[in-house]
Amino acid sequence: MTKKIIVLLLFLLLVPAFSFATEYKNAVIYYNKACHGCTMYIEDNIEPLLESYSIKVEKKDFISEKENRIELNELSKKLSIPSQLQGHFTIFIDNKIILEGHVPEQIIKDILIDKSIEKIVVFQDEMENAKNYKVWAFKGEIKEYKINKPISVYLNWFNKNKNSLTTPKELKNNNLDFIQLLPLVLITGLLDGINPCAFGVLLFFIAFLYSINRTKTEVWKVGGVFIAAIFVAYFLIGLGLLQAILITGIPHLFGKISVFLMLFLALINFKDYFFYGKWFSLKMPSFASPMIKKRMTNLTLVSVAILGFLVGLCTFPCSGGVYVGILSLLAIQTTFMQGMVFLTIYNIMFVVPLIIILLVAGNKKMTEKITNWEKQNKRNMKLLMGIVLLILAGILFLFAF
Repeated sequence: MTKKIIVLLLFLLLVPAFSFATEYKNAVIYYNKACHGCTMYIEDNIEPLLESYSIKVEKKDFISEKENRIELNELSKKLSIPSQLQGHFTIFIDNKIILEGHVPEQIIKDILIDKSIEKIVVFQDEMENAKNYKVWAFKGEIKEYKINKPISVYLNWFNKNKNSLTTPKELKNNNLDFIQLLPLVLITGLLDGINPCAFGVLLFFIAFLYSINRTKTEVWKVGGVFIAAIFVAYFLIGLGLLQAILITGIPHLFGKISVFLMLFLALINFKDYFFYGKWFSLKMPSFASPMIKKRMTNLTLVSVAILGFLVGLCTFPCSGGVYVGILSLLAIQTTFMQGMVFLTIYNIMFVVPLIIILLVAGNKKMTEKITNWEKQNKRNMKLLMGIVLLILAGILFLFAF
């Protein structure tokens, strides 16, 4: 009899521990530590709750540490979390349960003990007086319920209908893969490099070298430094823009803005084709040309590198429309590291036309022909750039809206 009583007491003591056991092991919380309400909710409610289920909690502030914002964006992209279900802070539990914002504790408890869940995201972004919450199990439509409605209502519906559910197009993971993005990056990078700004400056630069009787080898050497500096400047501009877009956490908004920007720039290019030189045009800043000519008086390799870097910076307003469009698309479609690879490829293609011009610059007659061709086809290049901008705006529209 005594043994039975001891066994019963041990059972009663162990029941709570077993009842709180789940298959989930780790939770990562991405939040803004400066948000007092968020921090209180996490420390007073979420951490004790998850720890009671033996779930290890890790917190990452995405404001003071910018790399955490990039990490959050990439994880949300990898898990195909729709932008409309992304809250002002996020909790990932083994990357299967995603809690966006101030999700009620009871809903979290019900999800943790439900064994049928494969992957689910719950969204409730109001700090106070919440009325509704949204839930999606990565199939079918997003469902919205009153805040006091148990999530079991959704789970029962989903489990009953999941085999017949179809997902709306806007919720599907329609990311372009590497093979699909590569031709677009290659072509747009090359076309962006055929712009009158950098193109014309390099031709002027080579002609200037000949005027001071530099040898072919010296032309290639100095021209190579010049092009490398343009590459570095343009790459750094792209890297800064890509990081800025990712850190904000709203790449789709930047994508939408870029669509209208590219349409506007396309119209300017079309205007330049029909009315070249009239009204407003895309060109180097007016102060750039005298500054570049002044720096050509003392051509050391260091001064040439500085000159090329300045040209790269000054040509961005003229040819940056395509660049911004591609960066916005990369921010939506790729992770940061993938974006870096495409950014490098784009900038290599950007300087390919300049490299070709430099290689044929050993022939003065060929250089003169290219210079004449560039002067005669400025309007045609504007037309081509306008068409490219329109096409890119259309592609970005499909993924940003």
